[in-house]
Amino acid sequence: MPHPTAWLLLDWVLAVVSAWLLIGVAGVLALRRFRFVAIVLFPLGGLASLALLGLGLSAAFGTPEVAVLPLGLPQLPFHLRLDSLSAFFLIVIGGVGAGVSAFAAGYFRQGEGTPPGLICLEYHVFLASIVMVVLADDAYAFMVVWETMALSSFFLVMANHRIPEIRFAGYLYMLVAHIGALGLLLCFGVLQANTGDYTFANMRAQHLSPFWSSVAFCLAVFGFGAKAGILPLHAWLPEAHPAAPSPFSALMSGVMLKIALYGILRVSFDLLQTRIWWWGVLLMAVGLASALFGVVFSTVQVEMKRLLAYSSIENVGLMCAGFGLSLLFSAYGMKTLSALALTAALYHLLSHAFFKSLLFCSTGAVLHATGERSLGKLGGLVRTMPWVAWPTLIGVLACAGLPPLGGFVAEWLLLQSFLFTTGLPSSFLNMLVPVLAALIALIAALSGYTMVKYFGVVFLGQPREEKLAHAHDAGPWERAGMLWLAAGCVVLGLLPNQVIAVIDPVTRLLVADGLAQSLAANGWLLVPVSVERASYAPAVFLLGVLASFGLAYLLVRRLYHGRTRRAAPWDCGYPWQTARMQDTAEGFGQPIRQIFEPMFRMTRELPTPFNEHPKYRVTVQDPLWHWLYLPVAAAVERISRLIALLQQGRIAVYLMYSFVTLIVVLLFVKQS
Repeated sequence: MPHPTAWLLLDWVLAVVSAWLLIGVAGVLALRRFRFVAIVLFPLGGLASLALLGLGLSAAFGTPEVAVLPLGLPQLPFHLRLDSLSAFFLIVIGGVGAGVSAFAAGYFRQGEGTPPGLICLEYHVFLASIVMVVLADDAYAFMVVWETMALSSFFLVMANHRIPEIRFAGYLYMLVAHIGALGLLLCFGVLQANTGDYTFANMRAQHLSPFWSSVAFCLAVFGFGAKAGILPLHAWLPEAHPAAPSPFSALMSGVMLKIALYGILRVSFDLLQTRIWWWGVLLMAVGLASALFGVVFSTVQVEMKRLLAYSSIENVGLMCAGFGLSLLFSAYGMKTLSALALTAALYHLLSHAFFKSLLFCSTGAVLHATGERSLGKLGGLVRTMPWVAWPTLIGVLACAGLPPLGGFVAEWLLLQSFLFTTGLPSSFLNMLVPVLAALIALIAALSGYTMVKYFGVVFLGQPREEKLAHAHDAGPWERAGMLWLAAGCVVLGLLPNQVIAVIDPVTRLLVADGLAQSLAANGWLLVPVSVERASYAPAVFLLGVLASFGLAYLLVRRLYHGRTRRAAPWDCGYPWQTARMQDTAEGFGQPIRQIFEPMFRMTRELPTPFNEHPKYRVTVQDPLWHWLYLPVAAAVERISRLIALLQQGRIAVYLMYSFVTLIVVLLFVKQS
């Protein structure tokens, strides 16, 4: 037992939250002191994130800690709990927050949008609220900090609020966020089972019927899915990410989407004591549909941040599919396979947090250096921006799922978990689930295709605009942030067994089993189930790649006796190449547009023989926006107009409403 005056890990986490809030207040006091905010306050926030990372690693292997804060209403204090699931997400927040805060210190420019001190407040309140979400142990505290997170992120999206498109993106994001919050309120109402006690401890003690458990699960998937951007609640995400400044886009994609997935895990695996097989099937179906939709739409995008936003929808979908498979295994009592699927999904979650934050940061550096966000006006930046290009290449390779980086380990584990399903009691599921592995392989291939397009069009080839020759490289703070995130991608790829050891307490908490013991018996070899079935050695793979490069270099040098001969690359017999002859973003995505044409809503601008300056343009739109969102918006507007007819502004009419209502109530009471 610790000494009563000793600080617990939870106390230190709250100290980090308090430090962020104080940094935000200091930003308001130095509202327009740009250099002080950028060079002092944001790096201090990054140091607090590093401290949070260390606290999360320590808490992952500790016992749960609880606290009650005398905040809120008199009879509704904040209940907090730090367990292994919370600790894992503290690692995600701290690891990504450190890199993004360092990048933000060099990213902001004076005179851009919201005053720097106010941005500092919104940024650090956002980080603090995210941490409090994963610590909340009652519905009241959870919803308060959840709405604080939504509100602070809304203001971050609206940083450049003078632009109409950004205002639209912000309002759409807030609308979907509040619709999701209604689902969460109803979910917690079901979980407390008419006891009036909204603490999570009480919810864990309830044993709801299968019907009400299913209602709570569906409400949780709806409410948290709206924040995670899963289909069909994804419409805000491709609008909000391009609208927000790049460091905030990195935090939203790398961290905030993961907090929504935390909510799904907390409700499905922790608060609900019942597991039903079709929950897993539903979550897998929604997840894989979101993943396929996101990756197909990302391949045809021509704007950098929109491409990355759709890629985030894809990755969130894959994580949901992993959660669903874990639920399916858990419902049938297959604990080891449930732990494998959950480990794969959490590994993907952690890996995506690093590589997607890195890609959004590199996109921000390109935006500042060139003033362009359209892929069609970029190219050749590897020559003028090498400090941005090489970390970006690491993020691209991780996102594409190539070894020896973290993205490969996550997708490889996910594929293995989908293939180890022959023991399911249902023959239909035994046949269906392995087939879904083929769909995951297709999604992974299309993701690689998208990343080749992203990196190749932006950094390779020749510049498509003259001004790109004068693009400046990233500054020291931006480089430090990107290198930190790139290092995270490498560490996650080379040390999978050590990372799984950190995930193991989470799986033991949620599904009562883990992989750490079986992995420890195989040393550095990653073995999900058995050596006979599958294994992977990232260190050996990396050494093999380095040895191959070294051998090729030595052979070439020996063959040419140490001489170096330089020549122009092969030009297909036409040496007068220009940037206009390179593949464009539109051309790169054309095969996907043709193969998956039914998924798109396309409009074409075709030239005629009489055009002096002929143009051919294809606009790809989201069909769900026209099939779902616009009809719902039109129906709401019609209903609102009908309701508005009741407001005539005359006291006699309002008295008549009261009189008619009283008569109806009296008649109803009399009949009953």
